[in-house]
This record gives sequence, structure tokens and C-alpha cells, in this order.
Amino acid sequence: MGNISVIFLFLALIAEVVGTIGGFGSSVFFVPIANFYFDFESVLGLTAIYHLSSNLSKIFFFKKGLDKKLLLTIGIPSVIFVIVGGLLTTVFIGAYLELSLGIFLVLLSLVFLIKRKLVINPNNRNAIIGGSLSGFSAGLLGTGGAIRGLTMAAFNMEKSAFIATSAFIDFMIDFSRTFVYYRNGYIHKHDLIYVPFLVLIGIVGTLIGKKVLAYIPQDKFKRISLILVLIIGCVTLAKVLLG
Repeated sequence: MGNISVIFLFLALIAEVVGTIGGFGSSVFFVPIANFYFDFESVLGLTAIYHLSSNLSKIFFFKKGLDKKLLLTIGIPSVIFVIVGGLLTTVFIGAYLELSLGIFLVLLSLVFLIKRKLVINPNNRNAIIGGSLSGFSAGLLGTGGAIRGLTMAAFNMEKSAFIATSAFIDFMIDFSRTFVYYRNGYIHKHDLIYVPFLVLIGIVGTLIGKKVLAYIPQDKFKRISLILVLIIGCVTLAKVLLG
């Protein structure tokens, strides 16, 4: 397969499966994994393109019960602030963004692991705030699905409806930031060789995740996912600080 890393593609598949089952989305795993193979700008560009297909797969496989109200209250602020976050990536040095990503993953996982019963009141104000924060994080650091997941969890949605609505919002975010990253020069021709493989991985990984989800309690798997996020965050921090 020439210069293509088979190990990276395998890890991307694992990220997609785990992200689907855990409910956080694959970017929380994919971004730090890809960061070991590409520079941070390329990671942002690849993540946006990859997630367009990944989220279309989720919308197709979990298409029951899209919540139109949450699409507006969470989705619109997400799109606005992902553009803001994406534009700000040109202001910061890549190493600082990598460091911020590592700190973000460690703090996020620790909060969820320690505050296991953490809930957000299900109202429009919190939906808008959660959407804004998740969009900004997605634009600046490449991942914001966990913040959006926490916000949406407050509305006590059925599992398939939750994943489909989250994926639709994520699709809106990725569609918007793709243009921003392209403007910033983050989508490089030499990285596009991975796109067809990542599109296939997005479909296959979502399908596998859906099958596994039927047998594993989501709460139990979410805890395992959080521990993985914590480990990845620590490894990311070590890479930046020791590298």
C-alpha cells in the first residue's frame, strides 16, 4: 500500500467503533491518534473530511427519531463557534494546540470519571452554551463531541435518536470547518490518499459499533472509553512535553 500506514488505518477503525459505542464520537480518539502520524494542521484537515462520511454513516444507520429542536438549539451555535475556533487555529503555534488537546482530554475524562452522575439541566440556555463550547473545541482542537454528548444526555433521548441527532449536528460542524481548514491551508494534497480508506472505515466502523452496541450496556462501555481518553490524553501530553 505504498506510503500508507496500515497501522494508522487500523487504529482509525478502532477509534470509529469505540467512538460509536461510547457515544463521544470518534474524533476524541482519532485526533490524538492521527497526531502521532501527521502534523497538527493535517490532523485537523483530515478529521473534518473523514468525519463528513463518518457522520453520514451514523445518520443512515441510526436514522430513527432525529430531534429537530436540538438540531437548532445545539447545532446552530456549534456551527457558528466551530468557524470561530477554526479561524483561531492560525493564531496559535501547533505545539500549543497539541498541548491544549492533551490537557483537554485529561481534564474532560477525569471530570466524567470522578463526577459519574454529572448532569446538565435540559433547557434551551444550556443547549446553546453546550453547542457553542463543543463547536469551538471542535474548530480549535479538532474534537468537541464529548461536550456535546454531555449536553445532549440531559435530554434523556433514546439511544438511536441520540446518536443520529449528535451525528447530524457533527455533520453540520464538519461541513462548516472543512471550508475554514481549506482556507487555512490545512487540507494537503499528499494527505488525501488516506481519504477513500477513511470513508470506508467510517462506514464499516459505524456498522460494527451499532452491532456491538446491542450487546454492551452503554454506561459500562462509556467508562472504559473515558479511561482510554485519559490514557490518550496523558500520552499526548508526554509526546509534546518530552518531544
